[in-house]
Amino acid sequence: MSAHSFDDPTTEPDRLNALTSWHSDWSGLRVAVLGLGMTGFAAADTLAELGAQVLVVAGRAPDERARLLEVLGVPLVTADLDAAPPALVEHNPELVIVSPGFHPDHPLLLWAAEQGIPVWGDIELAWRLRDKVGPAAPWILVTGTNGKTTTVQMTATMLAAGGHRVAPCGNIGVPVLDAIRDPQGWDVLVVELSSYQLHHLPLTGPGALVPVSSVCLNIADDHIDWHGSASAYRDAKAKVYSNTTVACVYNKADLATMRMVEDADVSDGARAIGFGLGVPGPSDLGIVDGILCDRAFLEDRFDSAIELTTITDLAAAGLAAPHVVANILAAAALARSFDVPPEAIRAALATFSLDAHRIEVVAIRDGISWVDDSKATNPHAADASLAAFDSVVWLVGGLLKGVDIGDLVAKHAGRLRGAVVIGVEREEVLAAFRRHAPALRVFEIDSDDTGEVMPSAVVLAASLATAGDVVLLAPAAASMDQFASYAERGSKFAQAVHDYLGGGSHEDSSSYPGA
Repeated sequence: MSAHSFDDPTTEPDRLNALTSWHSDWSGLRVAVLGLGMTGFAAADTLAELGAQVLVVAGRAPDERARLLEVLGVPLVTADLDAAPPALVEHNPELVIVSPGFHPDHPLLLWAAEQGIPVWGDIELAWRLRDKVGPAAPWILVTGTNGKTTTVQMTATMLAAGGHRVAPCGNIGVPVLDAIRDPQGWDVLVVELSSYQLHHLPLTGPGALVPVSSVCLNIADDHIDWHGSASAYRDAKAKVYSNTTVACVYNKADLATMRMVEDADVSDGARAIGFGLGVPGPSDLGIVDGILCDRAFLEDRFDSAIELTTITDLAAAGLAAPHVVANILAAAALARSFDVPPEAIRAALATFSLDAHRIEVVAIRDGISWVDDSKATNPHAADASLAAFDSVVWLVGGLLKGVDIGDLVAKHAGRLRGAVVIGVEREEVLAAFRRHAPALRVFEIDSDDTGEVMPSAVVLAASLATAGDVVLLAPAAASMDQFASYAERGSKFAQAVHDYLGGGSHEDSSSYPGA
């Protein structure tokens, strides 16, 4: 971890380099915004407020957002984006703001590169504009293959319990551009960053983020189809640590995250802080005899530790699954780096609950637990979910995003009672079972009717399950092949379970039946 003194070089003559504040002169700047999702609309809305000349270009546009653009006076072009539309060429943009869904090799991004037009993501734009309401609030950054949203929510809850006005934002669902425009302002932002958003971030210059603290929770192959390679995906994730000023938090069980910290160019004084489920060393957070301990943020860290909470207390709150405990330790490290006292962390965890579709118990009947972890959209997440249970009937499949599922099947074959395969890329999943668990009973749902997928899967899963089993929806794949989102996939699973059980099931508010 090399030290880096970061200065903001706003003296360069180029106009874009001088745009480092809400109060800079953005008027008349010709900007093209690519995409009209949540981030695209937030970018267009923000730039219109600043007086820029904005053109939005999208393959499709939700009616409500299109109407709002009309009210804002921002022109919209919807077209086949295989080439730059004439209206975009005529706009002659000085800057392109790209939404996360656009692959790096998208024709419009290749066109921008050919024209020499700088491309920013919404995160860089928000960083430059973060001082709209008084002094700019510091940022805490969270990324990783899995657990990002939960960790952001936990960190924000801990910061709030410590008396801070905090905004969880970014990839969590609230655009950072919306957060920085809140009229009351914030004490701190906790920003979830996807690999897509990190890809576009510069490491130096006026658009480079300088976070207080940062974490990459874990790293496993994912989004290979977007980034083009596993190394490109990892390189994007590693950007989260750049220029960090206080704490680079890493996962002791994932050496790749430690290497990211070692290689990062950080600000003077930044510390490497490890977290893990074992006994913590100095500058770590970990577990001793069932007690979550901080040995990083105290003066006598070589000879003592601070108790944060216990596994027993977490189990009572439905937070005892090992990967959830790891997220808690990471969140606690981020909160402690911002001087949140231990008692506030304990109080925050006593009231925290996981979001829907994250190892959520849907029903328990006849000794069989039905668990929705539709948020497990890649093998790494499904691995953590499967590891939490001893005997599983596994509902798996969807869009694999270029990732091989074979290692996951091989690792957990011994705990599987059976499997039900859904999704359009079923053959790859079925082949993995044939290779690594040839004796396992595996059913396939070949219906293309979204309304039939989960009812059929639940019936087949019930035929495989016996008392003591967990029927686990942990697809290890994205949902957009058959469902609008992982949330819809989980909701349809839950509805199918309740329909199958006849409405008389015992619903459990716990998020972890093993607790």
